[in-house]
Amino acid sequence: MDGFILVDKPDGWTSHDVVAKARNLIGIRKVGHAGTLDPMATGLLVLGIGRATRLLRFVQDAPKEYVATAQFGVATDTLDADGAVLARDPMPVGLDDVAAALERFRGPQMQVPPMVSALKVEGRRLYDLARSGEEVARPARPITIYELEVEDFAPSDYPELVIRVTCSRGTYVRTLADDIARALGGRAHLSALRRVRNGSLRVSDAITIDELAAAATGGRVESRVLAPVDGLVDLPAVAIPPDLVRAVSNGLPVPSSALGSTTPRGPVRLVAPSGRLLAVYAVTDQRAAPEVVLS
Repeated sequence: MDGFILVDKPDGWTSHDVVAKARNLIGIRKVGHAGTLDPMATGLLVLGIGRATRLLRFVQDAPKEYVATAQFGVATDTLDADGAVLARDPMPVGLDDVAAALERFRGPQMQVPPMVSALKVEGRRLYDLARSGEEVARPARPITIYELEVEDFAPSDYPELVIRVTCSRGTYVRTLADDIARALGGRAHLSALRRVRNGSLRVSDAITIDELAAAATGGRVESRVLAPVDGLVDLPAVAIPPDLVRAVSNGLPVPSSALGSTTPRGPVRLVAPSGRLLAVYAVTDQRAAPEVVLS
């Protein structure tokens, strides 16, 4: 069984919890995910099954869309509702103030990752350092906020802001929320976060853990598995001629011209005449070389 399962992660579960549960339910050890969600976060978690685990990096590279609720005026040590409150200071800003602040956070920018994250500094996870009470300097990393819009705003001394964010890989939405609050003279934390899209894959097409369990009990798991070719829908697809199937199946580089003059540069899906995904190749002006070969 090779492919992807779209899971709607529940509140309180870690991404690893979902992976472990899926392994147990479907009886396959080789299961991974495309991008961690914090325990308090819900929404789309893309699981790779079998050989498709090797393709997860292409899913992870796609932009992601979130709906996030931030409470202004309350800072926590994790920048989300699971953390301990560090400060509580009224922040009675208005919607016009918020809208003006959002302008500066659209587009390419640098972001400092939070201490409570899985990134490593000198070989140690930041969240391990944070648990031991240490705080270290973290280099800012380039990110891009493609879309950032207000969904709802509840004014008060501690306003709640709901935003819809489409962002690049590596973006921390809880850091974004706190940075927006800092731009307005205060602090904030996330009280809710939901991932609604990963590239073209949407949470509306995902299944719950209970639905996955029911499918496993009924022997219907395969009906909930996206074929590898469909899970990588954001990569351009190139239907290769029959005479190239053997070379691609063996992971041999081929001239770019053999794939056709309209083939885009970068990673592409190479699809057999049967419609099956054979490999992902990186295409340059001169040649196409294998990134991942499935066959």
